[in-house]
Amino acid sequence: MSANSATPTRTSRIPDVPFWAQIVAGLVLGALLGWLARSQDIDWLYKTLEQVGGIFVQLLKLAVAPLVFFAILVSITNLRKVNNAARLATHTLLWFMITSLIAVAIGLAIGLITNPGAGTGLTPKDGQKPENAGSWIDFLTGIIPTDVITPFTELNVLQIVFMAAVAGIAALALGERAKPILTLSESVLELLQKALWWVIRLAPIGTVGLIGYAIADYGWDLIGKYATFTADVYIGCALVLFGVYPLLLATVAKVNPLQFFKGAWPAIQLAFVSRSSVGTMPVTVKVTERLGVPKEYTSFAVPFGATTKMDGCAAIYPALAAIFIAQIFGVELGVKDYLLIAFVSVVGSAATAGLTGATVMLTLTLSTLGLPLEGVGLLMAIDPILDMIRTATNVAGQALVPVLVAAREKILDLDAYNAASASPVDDQEPADAGRNVAVPAAV
Repeated sequence: MSANSATPTRTSRIPDVPFWAQIVAGLVLGALLGWLARSQDIDWLYKTLEQVGGIFVQLLKLAVAPLVFFAILVSITNLRKVNNAARLATHTLLWFMITSLIAVAIGLAIGLITNPGAGTGLTPKDGQKPENAGSWIDFLTGIIPTDVITPFTELNVLQIVFMAAVAGIAALALGERAKPILTLSESVLELLQKALWWVIRLAPIGTVGLIGYAIADYGWDLIGKYATFTADVYIGCALVLFGVYPLLLATVAKVNPLQFFKGAWPAIQLAFVSRSSVGTMPVTVKVTERLGVPKEYTSFAVPFGATTKMDGCAAIYPALAAIFIAQIFGVELGVKDYLLIAFVSVVGSAATAGLTGATVMLTLTLSTLGLPLEGVGLLMAIDPILDMIRTATNVAGQALVPVLVAAREKILDLDAYNAASASPVDDQEPADAGRNVAVPAAV
């Protein structure tokens, strides 16, 4: 026997680094670089971090308008493939409202217990009125666009959702005659999601820029002024994420809550970094499907939730912010005001529209309560740090509700739910290393 035939060939291969580990590494590196840029006053590093983070967010936003339009259109038309579609849609909306009410109640309770506006040293003079403010008139009249181009150029997500919903309903009414349009829409949606997956793979690099810039620009000393408020937002979101959601999973869906977080974690961690529910939507769709929710229902519930389901931005945050601003400006809030906050959180959450930040929702809440809009300026400096946990909570809720509804309707694949574990970023490509996938011959 020859030596060549007896000795197996060995190939060296760089081990794959899990996506979550890449994100964590980006967080740590970004924090270190941000601290270095601020403490040593390194201007070029500060600008580099700003540019890296800004480019990543801009790439995510680039796909937002067409992604929302085609995702909503396709999701509505996909409901025709689901039995009891109207029932599923109604129950989805109902659970959106229930979880929002629970979240806003937690936010109000924490705010009343901790008094986040006391002892900050901030005064009304520190506030500044925002350039864009939300009101109920603007919210209601702003749903219907004046033309079909402006909502895409100005990224008015609420108007895009309206047009997509009308187009989807019209396609359902046309039936077979709309099939060519639906086929094209599904292809465009797949194309957009593929392109967005490439952007998502850059998330670890984007994390370095976003976290680094936040620390370099704001610093830990600024967080000190808002220590109670920042802690309240993180504690409130954590209670919803790791308290309310697991309780609902165990009692309503009767599934293992730990398995939900195991499956949904890729979307939650990306939401924390990107601060965009819509930008995270392809990952959220993927993890929700892998948690056993039927694809046809997922394709409706997740895009719908990405534009309207905001437990972090539209429930916990405005409740705490309203209390914080009222205390700074010396305004007493009563039971009626707290009920109004709950009402705005449930009805007006679509105003946040899945984009980074929750300024529109906050101004909508403040204007409803009659609080000074200058209070928004008090929170703008700290907003990026708060927005990370808010968006993570939003996205977790957007995956949670389809699981709850599917479980109650007996359409949840429990085997798939219990097996969900892999990161969708690592598994997206069919020919990933280490997977035995049959590849068809080229033609």
